[in-house]
Amino acid sequence: MIRIPSAEYARRRADLLARMEPDSIAIVPAAPEQLRNSDVEHTYRQDSDFQYLSGFPEPEALLVLVPGRAEGQYILFCRDRDPERELWDGRRAGQEGAVREHGADQAFSIHALDELLPGLLENRRKIYYALGRRDAFDLRVMGWLNQVRAKVRQGISAPAELAAIAPLLHPLRLRKSAAELEVMRHAAQVSARAHVRAMRASRAGLYEYQLEAELEYEFRQGGARLPAYGSIVASGHNACILHYRENDARLADGDLVLIDAGCEIDCYASDITRTFPVNGRFSPEQKAIYELVLKANLEAFRHIAPGKRWNEAHDATVRVITAGLVELGLLRGELDALIEGEAYKPFYMHRAGHWLGMDVHDVGDYKVDGVWRELEPGMCMTVEPGIYVAVDNENVEPRWRGIGVRIEDDVVVTADGCEILTGDVPKTVAEIEALMAAAPRERG
Repeated sequence: MIRIPSAEYARRRADLLARMEPDSIAIVPAAPEQLRNSDVEHTYRQDSDFQYLSGFPEPEALLVLVPGRAEGQYILFCRDRDPERELWDGRRAGQEGAVREHGADQAFSIHALDELLPGLLENRRKIYYALGRRDAFDLRVMGWLNQVRAKVRQGISAPAELAAIAPLLHPLRLRKSAAELEVMRHAAQVSARAHVRAMRASRAGLYEYQLEAELEYEFRQGGARLPAYGSIVASGHNACILHYRENDARLADGDLVLIDAGCEIDCYASDITRTFPVNGRFSPEQKAIYELVLKANLEAFRHIAPGKRWNEAHDATVRVITAGLVELGLLRGELDALIEGEAYKPFYMHRAGHWLGMDVHDVGDYKVDGVWRELEPGMCMTVEPGIYVAVDNENVEPRWRGIGVRIEDDVVVTADGCEILTGDVPKTVAEIEALMAAAPRERG
């Protein structure tokens, strides 16, 4: 299984420590466990910032970075070893494992947090912390800070500033390393196989959730514990619902099915959308809309390269789609005026992509000082233009209504352009129809 190596986590911590001010401290809590129902928790997924810096997979943990600290700059608070609980819930690293396996300079019991953390805050000028994300933990941080403030008459100073950690940490996450890209390529390849499997399995009479099952089978076969997000399997009119979740409708002959799904490998997401005909053959109207979206998808890649700005790919897709809608008769008017007036928005109402990484909608500002960000090598993003003709849109002929198409790929900016990570999924009309025609056993 491809994973981020321990040396990479050490380098990340060193990079963050170098960005921190002298006499500061960073506090990053692990994700809490989330109750599903009764005494059953949801499958645990680590907080992305905590994971990025530690690779430590357990809940009830806290990462502390203290630049210049003589006893060690990286401290990890975590659960104690407990044979009885480990019998029920699985192995814990404990403090020895936190040091030996996860590179902590020092590790302490999570139960000692209230006793030890205030001492680490003493005589520090600034705390880096993501205030406002977790209310209960915010109260603990403020409680520790007040304990230190109460010692002022003893000559101990308390941090005077509580600063967001995101401006220091998230630019590091935005630019992917070689190790990260290796994991993301693997996630994309596993997800690509899943989409191909779903295409081969498609036939009228199945339910959307049965195609979802095909996806999840391939995810697990590829080593993914979890989907990167809730899979969308939207057939017919459901494809015009951008975040459709029910996945319970029956596939009908003559309909399209839009699948937006990707797996997560070692906390790195993939995100792929493909749209294909349930029966393996596009109708003329479906083909016309599909090929217009594909044209926009391919045009966007020409606008992703170092020195290009974030908005350029989106603007390119808007121009292609608007011009195409005019050609098809779904819009009428002069092209630039239609774009200026956002006449395309009833058909194409979302942006052409988003950052991609440990979060499927990953961290990173899209504008810097009010200007669209300039792209740099290592930045990863999606390209996902779409056209959605609402079933109740009376401004178009009935033959177009209810057609929803989105095509989404994952790309990374390279030194001279971009690399498409998700190219293993067929995308042209001819490729899709050939693939589905060659799968008689799955399609019955």
